[in-house]
Amino acid sequence: MKKSIEIFVCLAVTLIFSMPCYAQDESYNIEVLQVMREAPPYLNADKGFMQELEKNGIAEGKNLTVKRTYVDYDLEKGGFIKKVGVLFNIRSEAKNIAERKPDLVLTIGTPATKYAKDRLISAGIPVVFTAVAIPEAAGCKSLTEAGPGFTGSTLYMNMKDALNIVTLSFPSAKVIGIVHSDDENAIAHAEEAKKVGADMGLTFITKEVNKADHITSAAQELVDKGVQAFIITLDTYYGIRNAQPTEELAEISRSTKIPIISFMLHKNPGALLYVGSDFTYVGSLAGQHAVKILKEGVNPENLPILKQEELMILIDEKQFTALDAHLPMEILQLAKPVE
Repeated sequence: MKKSIEIFVCLAVTLIFSMPCYAQDESYNIEVLQVMREAPPYLNADKGFMQELEKNGIAEGKNLTVKRTYVDYDLEKGGFIKKVGVLFNIRSEAKNIAERKPDLVLTIGTPATKYAKDRLISAGIPVVFTAVAIPEAAGCKSLTEAGPGFTGSTLYMNMKDALNIVTLSFPSAKVIGIVHSDDENAIAHAEEAKKVGADMGLTFITKEVNKADHITSAAQELVDKGVQAFIITLDTYYGIRNAQPTEELAEISRSTKIPIISFMLHKNPGALLYVGSDFTYVGSLAGQHAVKILKEGVNPENLPILKQEELMILIDEKQFTALDAHLPMEILQLAKPVE
């Protein structure tokens, strides 16, 4: 009988230690703030963040309460006045969140981070951001250091590395076109591509459009100027109207045999090659910092901004077939199929 009891105790202990550890005497309250509810890349970043917390014993429905706040913004009808209104709304929501005093706030994207962080930090609430393309544009001191009271993870990619992949994939493409909106990330990407590309023998021709505009005329204008490839930057414009701008650009690509490269790892109709950082993974990096802040009491400013060190390369085999394009073996060995 005694031996049976010992065996039962051993099995019970083994079972307990094999299960995820959810602290019974410690619970957490996190708030999430982002602009736009239906933004698949942002949802992926949120997913990666929460998965990382769960891996470390902090799980929604167990010992974690999550409240999400979405600031609505009509991208297509957005103008200067409406954009200013969104910024006021972000600050207003930040004030409301600060009054609720959560243990930590996750801000997703540049606008939510840039315009909410000061109110939250001044209330003594740790802020962790993710899905920010260029940290400095969100109010960080540098690419690696955020500043007092906050930290996070960035989608930032080394533009020279990205363009090296592009030139290796399409060596004859020396003139590259970018059609972009007034999106902060898109403008920053376009300017950086111009600057870095010039030292690599690449010429970039860019064209800014309003978010309500169709892309066809702008893209055709670049075709007439001799572009040999198109690049899609991190730009919310390409996702509006059920990705209509991307569909229209794809039509031009098919008719002219001009390839499309996407610097956004979210499936874009017509893109052959994808180069960049994965939203889910970058979200998980922010989750790593959140765990240290919540469970170890680490100050956010003592944690460096994290980024994906190795760029991800994805290819759409159907698009390569449609354009009768070919990739060198060096790229094929590194690339994964886009989902």
